[in-house]
Amino acid sequence: MEPVSIDNLSILYQSADFIVVNKHWDVRIDSKMWYEKLTLQRQLKYRFPELADPDTYYGFRFCHQLDFSTSGALCVALNKAAAGNAYKCFKDRLVTKAYLALVRGHVQEMKMTIRHAIGKNTVEGLTHMMCIEGTEGCENPKPCQSELTVLEHGLYSGDPVTKVLLQPLTGRTHQLRVHCSAIGHPVVGDFTYSFKTDSGPYRMMLHAYYLRIPTSKERIESAGQDVLDALLHLLLRHQREGIGERKRRGRSLEPMMMTADVDHGHLVVVHKSLIFAESRRKAEKRKTPKLKQLNSLACSGSQLCTTALENVPFLSCHVLFLAGSFAFSMVRAETQ
Repeated sequence: MEPVSIDNLSILYQSADFIVVNKHWDVRIDSKMWYEKLTLQRQLKYRFPELADPDTYYGFRFCHQLDFSTSGALCVALNKAAAGNAYKCFKDRLVTKAYLALVRGHVQEMKMTIRHAIGKNTVEGLTHMMCIEGTEGCENPKPCQSELTVLEHGLYSGDPVTKVLLQPLTGRTHQLRVHCSAIGHPVVGDFTYSFKTDSGPYRMMLHAYYLRIPTSKERIESAGQDVLDALLHLLLRHQREGIGERKRRGRSLEPMMMTADVDHGHLVVVHKSLIFAESRRKAEKRKTPKLKQLNSLACSGSQLCTTALENVPFLSCHVLFLAGSFAFSMVRAETQ
């Protein structure tokens, strides 16, 4: 992302009823404080003055929240009816969200489900924080669930880090940050949940990468740029020993993660190098047509490429290939 300014607002999706913006880090969505000169709602009013609703305090209806320090996809409803449709999707848990994060240490489990209940911290001096059940001063903890999938291991400023994909299956305040901290792998640059020790990085490395809201009128879907790749230029060292070992032993290469069913669909994450090999193997075994344009994909830098998976039994898939040294694939498969 470029430096934040009033006229620098990136739009990921736009229709008559919704806008999905690519929120900059360290920018508040809105604020009543006089000294907050630059907020997302001010950027929206500057960019789309004709779309501001005078019947609302801020002029725009934000369908969900992103923390001040988090960047990425944020959906804005442009009228009351659209806001109601989006709210229903969130209430019925039909929304799919995926975040990219850099966390401290090398996460050993390639995939995990984190189920710590989260409540409000009532300890003096920590009331701005959330906490997990069992922590002293944790008030009214509620069940929470997050999915974590390891994408890369490497180093950041000489310290071990892991690039992960996170999916919140519930929506508590600071949920992903609290869950990562609870398993001993806080988000890089998270000053709050590192208890004021992680102040070196220029930003918190948490980015809302993917958003899907299937309203009754339209399906809002947006996948933004992998800013952890494009901006940080980290010298991550991919540890391929596990993948190589499985290949040598002739074991089948299974997808790295599948989430809970959402709108009769799944969000599946697989390593980019594996989906080609596994798809070819299955196509040859079942004698089904090969994947269309499989060999013609060429990605570089942080370019986003798409292709359709056709003639695959039981599934209609859409694959997103994110290139670069952090390459991974995200497959959304809807059952027919």
